[in-house]
Amino acid sequence: MDVWWASSNAAHEGLLPLLDPVERGRHEATVRPADRARFLVGCALSRLVLGELLGLPPARVPLRRVCPRCGGPHGKPRLDTPGSSVPYDFSVTHSGEIVGVAVCRGAEVGLDVEEADGPVDVPLAARTALAAPELAALNALPPPDRKAAFLRTWTRKEAVLKALGAGLTLSLRELRLSPPDAPPRVLSWPPHLSSRLPTTAMADLTVKGLTPGAHPAAVAVTGANGTRLDVRVLHHGGG
Repeated sequence: MDVWWASSNAAHEGLLPLLDPVERGRHEATVRPADRARFLVGCALSRLVLGELLGLPPARVPLRRVCPRCGGPHGKPRLDTPGSSVPYDFSVTHSGEIVGVAVCRGAEVGLDVEEADGPVDVPLAARTALAAPELAALNALPPPDRKAAFLRTWTRKEAVLKALGAGLTLSLRELRLSPPDAPPRVLSWPPHLSSRLPTTAMADLTVKGLTPGAHPAAVAVTGANGTRLDVRVLHHGGG
């Protein structure tokens, strides 16, 4: 599995021809320049990577986005290749100026990154995202250590939900993971889903070099054989 990282500062007009008409429309309709740059780089990076794998020009990579809740064109992007013998899945994430794309063959993948120094109300976010044992363990840490520990758990959970395609429709508090200083794994699923969910494997990542500092990230796959992931991390210069 490959994980590619790029900076949203790489956004420029020359990337627009890589997008399809729907993506170009969304790009044009996005008001905030920072959001527009992240969207453009995420779409372009996805298409460059997938195009290389499929032997297609980036603009011709067939993608679809369908929200599982409302049917709108803003769900997890997927390859639109019915009956294809090339079972690639991919996931896009961004935080601040960091943009990432993970591509996996033979399993569903989810990727998440968070800026280490980004604004987050840890006590509030922890109450909405952590299971009771996770919250108790977080509160037992020295206060200076809590943000990093929370962001590590948050990125893991987000990666799992993205791999499932469930987004935030699955309660984060019902998904219990191993402690942030231990190898990542699922300890328990929501009771009503535990018998129907596939095997999930995770890996912790740290993003350096795109912006100052070291930023936590995680990648997860569902339907994997085994619980260990081999991840190759690459950086795209955006030229």
